[in-house]
Amino acid sequence: MAAIAHGRLVGFWTGRARAEIKQIVRLWRGAVLAFLMLGGVTASAEAQSAATDYPNRPIRLIVPFAAGGGNDIFARVVGAKASTIMGQQLIIENRPAAGGRMAAEYVATQPADGYTLFVGASGNMSMAAAVYPNLAYHPTKSFEPLTTIASFPLVLVVPSTSPIKSIADLVAYAKNNPDKATYGTSSPAFTMTVELLKLETGMPGVALPLKSTAEMVQCVNQELCLLAIADPPPTVEQVKDGRVRALAVTGPQRAPELPDVPTTAEAGVPRVNTMLWSGLLTPAGTPPAIVKKLVAVFQQAVRDPEVSSRLRMLGAEPGAISPEEFRKVIEADIAGFSHIVKAANLTFQ
Repeated sequence: MAAIAHGRLVGFWTGRARAEIKQIVRLWRGAVLAFLMLGGVTASAEAQSAATDYPNRPIRLIVPFAAGGGNDIFARVVGAKASTIMGQQLIIENRPAAGGRMAAEYVATQPADGYTLFVGASGNMSMAAAVYPNLAYHPTKSFEPLTTIASFPLVLVVPSTSPIKSIADLVAYAKNNPDKATYGTSSPAFTMTVELLKLETGMPGVALPLKSTAEMVQCVNQELCLLAIADPPPTVEQVKDGRVRALAVTGPQRAPELPDVPTTAEAGVPRVNTMLWSGLLTPAGTPPAIVKKLVAVFQQAVRDPEVSSRLRMLGAEPGAISPEEFRKVIEADIAGFSHIVKAANLTFQ
């Protein structure tokens, strides 16, 4: 009997304890849920507050090429107007290395708070994704596309002192002087375009890696390179000043700033028809409210009459497309350039 009574007593206390434990668990669950909900509300409120106050300190705009190149000039022209619109300092930071890939990798790892922006280009975004299988970033997964600054063709230039007056002359000269057939390049965009020209014509050519368009044009001007295919700024000014000679532009029509220079199609190589873009991106995960602000500011800056006029004078067409359109452009370019790389069996170091 004692044993039975003891068993009933133990069962009684065990059942009661279980009931109390369940009640405690329910209370704790409720408390934890309330805490998490409060945390979510607090985080949301903080994010909204940050977006409302944004920007309250200087913003860095990372340019992946040396000062004086096309993307650097675009960034300074548009950045000055954007800074005025925002009422906040915008600091241009040049980080030239590896055709812009090192700078892109750096920005992709920065805090997604809207205070580090990136001037992306066809070369270090779309083309890099098509060319380098182990790229440490992805153009549309590691970044939030904001808007484009401009789109533009490239300009094929040779030394103004050379006897070369056409692409046909260039091909003949390179074949007869293969030891002198070097070309300056600072981006996969330029390299790929020259390689396409080589494939189309059979001309030889060895790449000489440089840090910016300015260095590329200087290389040609000083006759250290036989040619370069570069973005318009600062190439157009050097052509107008007679320091280098333009043989062709890679767009579908002649450039208004160089009306006497034929297109590559007119020059006999229609498949060498490259159009590139320069645009603004921010690290993936940037709060939507901040992204929206940045898009509005930079679209307004690009569309400003003085800025648009300046971009056209530099041989570029002003952009300012939506983030959705920009994303589609990047993805379409990756697919297109991947096809070219595969078809031409191109490899890059």
